[in-house]
Amino acid sequence: MSGYAEVLVEKGLVSVEDIDSAQRLYEDKGLRLDQALIENGAITERAFLEVMAERFDFEIVDLPNEEIEDDAIRSLPSRFVYRNHLAPISCKDGKLKVATSDPFDLYIFDEIKLLTNLEVSPVLAPKDEIDKIIKDHYGVGGDTVEEMAGDEELALSGSEDDSQDLLQMAQEASVIKLVNEIILEAINERASDIHIEPFEKTLSIRYRIDGVLQEAAMPPQINRFKAAIISRVKILSNMNIAERRLPQDGRIKFSVGSRQVDVRVSVIPMIFGEGVVMRILDKTTVLYSLTELGLDEGTFDQFKTLIAKPHGIFLVTGPTGSGKTTTLYAALNAIVGSEKKVITTEDPVEYNLDGVNQIPVDHKVGMSFAMGLRAILRHDPDVVMIGEIRDLETAQAATQASLTGHLVLSTLHTNDAASAATRLIDMGVEPFLVSSTLSGVMAQRLVRVICPSCKKEVNLKKAGLPKNLKWPKGGKVYNGVGCRACRNSGYRGRTGLYELLMMNEELGEKIIERVAASELVRIGRANGMRMLSEDGWVKVRGGITTPDEVMRVTAA
Repeated sequence: MSGYAEVLVEKGLVSVEDIDSAQRLYEDKGLRLDQALIENGAITERAFLEVMAERFDFEIVDLPNEEIEDDAIRSLPSRFVYRNHLAPISCKDGKLKVATSDPFDLYIFDEIKLLTNLEVSPVLAPKDEIDKIIKDHYGVGGDTVEEMAGDEELALSGSEDDSQDLLQMAQEASVIKLVNEIILEAINERASDIHIEPFEKTLSIRYRIDGVLQEAAMPPQINRFKAAIISRVKILSNMNIAERRLPQDGRIKFSVGSRQVDVRVSVIPMIFGEGVVMRILDKTTVLYSLTELGLDEGTFDQFKTLIAKPHGIFLVTGPTGSGKTTTLYAALNAIVGSEKKVITTEDPVEYNLDGVNQIPVDHKVGMSFAMGLRAILRHDPDVVMIGEIRDLETAQAATQASLTGHLVLSTLHTNDAASAATRLIDMGVEPFLVSSTLSGVMAQRLVRVICPSCKKEVNLKKAGLPKNLKWPKGGKVYNGVGCRACRNSGYRGRTGLYELLMMNEELGEKIIERVAASELVRIGRANGMRMLSEDGWVKVRGGITTPDEVMRVTAA
């Protein structure tokens, strides 16, 4: 048994059986004993490094809370940093402080001394913390870009007019690796979209995380390979790489560990190249149960009542990206069972739901929502979900389906719940049909949730509350100060704000009279409807979100 293994056993951090098990793993996979112990889960990397720090008299640092100096970053070439997996921290008085996750590779610090002509102060930090520093300061895929930059033919052959050159470039191992790293980083950061935008002198890559676009850290040389990167994405999504004048759409399927991830790709020609947006569709991040949506108890009970009805139309409204489809999927998950037939028609089908028959809309062959819905009704469904009511034909088909004894769920683009009835009438649906078929409308928005790792109470005077808002005595406001877990944004994850209008006889009569949406709001509030902004302030008082978020997504 090696010296450090004995120390680990003496300290009670691992058992002799753990050592024996790790020995077998290290022999099979060629891992070092410490690496095998960590991979086996016998000990955490930080616990192991703490023992090594004590044994070798090293300092162990908390990298997320260290201030990384620009001089330190500039002192080492990025290729050297990536190859040796190091994180330069500070450079003061001729001494360079560098973090490593390998306490046994001390020769590398002699190399650094020769390379920089500086004294080196080695410290220890976990591998994932060093990964984060490298990505933040040298860029995602920086080692791959360095490798590509050394290939002059690859860098210079990106003629926008030569499809054969682009095809060869896109199939280079380094380009394939870089595009994979860009997509994998987005998935790891919980991004919903990747935006690749070519400008005259730069290639911008941004991730939409929790609904807000954030610049991805990329090496500055990446602009030289924009043609190769975009061509690689087009090949992955089965597009024509020779066509650079027309928009194209495609789809990529990835396996990330045990997860299946679909990526919807849209390419549009722009002045300095083609712009790409990749929508990441990850089942694990969208298939919520009803209890996970963020509905308050009263709204939750009313929502369950609506989706349990045997017939009627229930609409979810809001702008693009407000979580409407996620809410409908959660409703379908609650409804589906052996005693009910559930059929959907969607454009496109984003996620597969077990026990639900899903039909994709295809406008190229004339398969519209309305045509799909008419065909669905011949399949004896109990519940029908329409991706979106966009036109009179679809709206009329939905009302007929409801009148013939089906529960219809769908979405509509309106700003609030009360405007849904007005919108249907504006489309051309008769008011008496809207009144007799519409059972409820729920407007929603998504707000970012305060990061639990850096959440703290803020002074009410500095909280940014609207001046006309009455805040209860003793009510608190919280904010996120920013940390590594939330990419220094102060937020991690999202929840919904909801406004549920339950139809009743009085509202039905007013709809037939074609009254303004404001009158429907007045009646709804008299019956206990909570507005979007009111739900937002309740979530602020509960320490779930911030005043800035509520004001960002509502008219509060």
